Amino acid sequence: MLAADVLKKIDPMAEELRKRDTKVRVAKELRLAAEAEEKRLTVAGLCAEYIERHAKPHKRSWAKDQEILNRDVIAVWGKRKAEEITKRDVVLLLEGIVDRGAPVMANYCFAIISKMFNFAMERDILRASPCVGVKLPAPNHARERTLSEPEIKAFWNNLERCAMSEEIRRALKLILVTAQRPGEVIGMRAEEIDGRWWTIKAERAKNGKTHRVYLADLALELIGDTSGRRYIFPARNAKQEQAMAPQALIVALTRNRSWAVTDKNGEPLYGKDGRPATENRLEVEHFTSHDLRRTAATFMAQAREMDEVIDAVLNHSKRGVIRVYNQYRYDREKQQALENWERKLVGIITGATGKVVSIGSRRKPQEVA
Repeated sequence: MLAADVLKKIDPMAEELRKRDTKVRVAKELRLAAEAEEKRLTVAGLCAEYIERHAKPHKRSWAKDQEILNRDVIAVWGKRKAEEITKRDVVLLLEGIVDRGAPVMANYCFAIISKMFNFAMERDILRASPCVGVKLPAPNHARERTLSEPEIKAFWNNLERCAMSEEIRRALKLILVTAQRPGEVIGMRAEEIDGRWWTIKAERAKNGKTHRVYLADLALELIGDTSGRRYIFPARNAKQEQAMAPQALIVALTRNRSWAVTDKNGEPLYGKDGRPATENRLEVEHFTSHDLRRTAATFMAQAREMDEVIDAVLNHSKRGVIRVYNQYRYDREKQQALENWERKLVGIITGATGKVVSIGSRRKPQEVA
C-alpha cells in the first residue's frame, strides 16, 4: 500500500491528516447543526417568552392569555418548532375551537397568537407570521344581552338554590349593584374600602385609571364586615391570601344553567332523546357576569342618567379632546346614580314600586373626600 502511494506520489502522512481534518470538520458541522436545532424555539418556548417579555409587562390580563395558550395552543403545538407552524395549522386550530362551540374564544385565541407571532418577528425569532391572511374564525358581534326586570328578580332570588359558594353569590350580586367589571369586583380588597367609597387603584383598573365607586346600602351589606380581611372574595381554602379566580363566576353560572336532574336515590334521569336531563336552576336564559354590569348601565340610562355620568360609573375612558380638558370625576353624580339604581333594583327584587328620585329632589350627596 505504501509502495503504491509512493508511485502515485501520495504522502501517507498528509493523507492521514486530511482524513482526520475532514472528520473533525464534519463532527463540528454536525454539532453546530444540533446546537442550531436546539436553539430553534418550540411553540411552548415561544409562548413562555411571549408571556414573560410582553404579556406580563404590558397586559393586566396576562394570566388569561397564559391560560388560553396552555389550553388551546401548547396542548396542540407545544413540541413543534415555532417556525414550522403554517397558515393551515392556524386555520385548523381555530376551526377546532369553533367546532367545540366556542366561537368567541376562537376569536380571542386568534388575537393572542397573532400578537405572539408578531412579537416573535420583532425579536428576530421568526421571519414571518403564519397568521398573516387568516380571517377571524367567527363573526365578532358585540354582546347586547341585558336582563329584564323578571329575569333580574329570578336571578337574585334563585341564587340561593344554586350550587355555588356564598362568596360567588355575593360577588355576582355586587356586580349588578355597582355596575363594575367582574374581575375588579372579585379582586376587591378590604384596604380599598373607605366608608361608602371603594377605590380601585390604577394598577387594578382595566383602563389604568384610578376609579372611585360609591357603595349604597345594598353594596355595603354584600361586602360585609371588612375587619381582619384581605380579600372580600377570597379563593376557596386560600385563607385570604389570594382573590377568587376569574373563571369561578363562569363555572358557577354554567353548571347551574345545566344542573343534572336525579331521582330520589341520586341516580341521573334521562330525557326522551336519551340525554341526561338537566334543569336551569337560575331560571334565566344564558347570560354572563359582564351582562350584569351592562344591565345596571342600561337601567341607569332608562332612568335618564346622563351618558357622562354612566360612563363615569363604569369607568369608561373619555375620548377626544374632552379627555384632556375635562378632568372632573363626577363623584357626586355617581353617588346619586347608584343610589337611584339601588332603589330601582330593590323594587324589582321585592316586587314593590321602586321610587326613582328626580334630579331636583335628591337628598344631599355625601361629602366627597
